Amino acid sequence: MRARNYRAVKGQPYSRKDFVKGFPPPKITKFTMGDTKAKFEYAVKLIALERAQIRHNALEAARVAANRPLMDKFQNNYRLDVHPYPHIILRENKMIFGAHADRLQDGMRRSFGKPIGTAARVEPNQTIITINVNADGVEVAKEALKRGSAKLPIPCRIVVEKMRTEEAKTVE
Repeated sequence: MRARNYRAVKGQPYSRKDFVKGFPPPKITKFTMGDTKAKFEYAVKLIALERAQIRHNALEAARVAANRPLMDKFQNNYRLDVHPYPHIILRENKMIFGAHADRLQDGMRRSFGKPIGTAARVEPNQTIITINVNADGVEVAKEALKRGSAKLPIPCRIVVEKMRTEEAKTVE
């Protein structure tokens, strides 16, 4: 099983979990980390450049890789959000190869496949991860997203945006 087999977006999404028996739950459990109530000056975003499916274990690996340098540097003075949710169920028709494997499998007969994991569909210019930090943490956040993007199967770009504060809204 290779992840590249599931990267391309083909066909309709298969996402009706009520009808699927025994699919594995997504490995990513925390979508928001850090201080959720604080206000920050900057938002650093990881944006997808291509349309693809990102598997749940790749999203979790990117979250862990991006969160580690932030925790080391800021303890809890940041906010990290993972935006896409892996709701598409991936199936695989498992085939056995090797000596005498022909007696154990049916080939393409009844080849619908068993659920093996979940994935999130991502469109071009869609935000995957957002890190909110103050001015002193922009470079650390950019490095964290660079490490996180290495775990994803698609090319991404990093964008830094200045957040609009309540004071700026009232002045204008």
